[in-house]
Amino acid sequence: MTLYPKLIEEALATVRYPGTGKNLIEAEMVADNIRIDGMKVSFSLIFDKPTDPFMKSVVKSAEAAIHLHISKEVEVAITTESKQAARPEVGKLLPQVKNVIAVSSGKGGVGKSTVSANLAVALAKLGYKVGLLDADIFGPSMPKMFDVEDARPYSEHIDGRDLIVPVEKYGVKLLSIGFFVDPDQATLWRGGMASNALKQLIGDAAWGELDYFLLDLPPGTSDIHLTLVQTLAITGAIVVSTPQAVALADARKGINMFTNDKVNVPILGLVENMAWFTPAELPENKYYIFGKEGAKKLAEEMHVPLLGQIPIVQSICENGDKGTPVALNENSVTGQAFLSLAEAVVRQVDIRNAEQAPTTIVEMHK
Repeated sequence: MTLYPKLIEEALATVRYPGTGKNLIEAEMVADNIRIDGMKVSFSLIFDKPTDPFMKSVVKSAEAAIHLHISKEVEVAITTESKQAARPEVGKLLPQVKNVIAVSSGKGGVGKSTVSANLAVALAKLGYKVGLLDADIFGPSMPKMFDVEDARPYSEHIDGRDLIVPVEKYGVKLLSIGFFVDPDQATLWRGGMASNALKQLIGDAAWGELDYFLLDLPPGTSDIHLTLVQTLAITGAIVVSTPQAVALADARKGINMFTNDKVNVPILGLVENMAWFTPAELPENKYYIFGKEGAKKLAEEMHVPLLGQIPIVQSICENGDKGTPVALNENSVTGQAFLSLAEAVVRQVDIRNAEQAPTTIVEMHK
């Protein structure tokens, strides 16, 4: 029996690709590298992505079709290629990002996302290249805070890969799961789905060159935190708390989560949010609604820097809801507080990088 390419192609034309329903020849999935040596045949099948879910089954079906339609004696060797380059492996994901900063809080409702948004804007105002990932998968708030709720990021073919292009606003590159889900529907995802979505927003996006890449984490501790420390080498963490005793207890747990032996992410410092209330008409007055300097005392006790104290002013909420972060206004009390916070963060990151080795990614042990 003599094998020839046309015979092989006719056999492969009986195999359908489940993604489109087209056969392998119609779908142009058979590379033009069919080699025949006696009863041995080798060729490549081309898939759109290296992660194609049908890859294994299609390769098996192609082999079976050759055995069925030509002969069981044929030795078949099939390799796979993909049109799109694979996502870089963990550890090489963001080569142009200098510092990755996690913004965390032990509990919800302490203004962590407000701090993340305004810190990002303030760093951009200081002239740095800034990216912000809304990693709060179950309660994404950045699209509203930046007034980009209607934005729909598109993808661009860059270096052989289709990459999501972040939305840019106020000098900040921004991505959020909120861009891809219905804002009126609750996001009900299992941990694995949420983690995979997050990995895509990190590894399959065109973040480019950044001085600071901020991660707005969900409150508490969860699978998401674990995914991030296993995906990125986090330069340092910022923990946000109010001065209240109950919030401080949770902030203490948040600090311990990052500093334990397995995770080992340095704490850049604490931010005391809602430190006091200042009425707009009485800018000199301070009312300590949630207690006085609780986070300052905790910072001293835990031997971590206090990066800033952010007062409550009505305009913070109003500006957040309008999508114009208060840090845009340098002349306001709170705008000043966030610029000071950004300067403190830059200082602490520089100290951390000078005095400590780079953070290593947490490895999975099965």
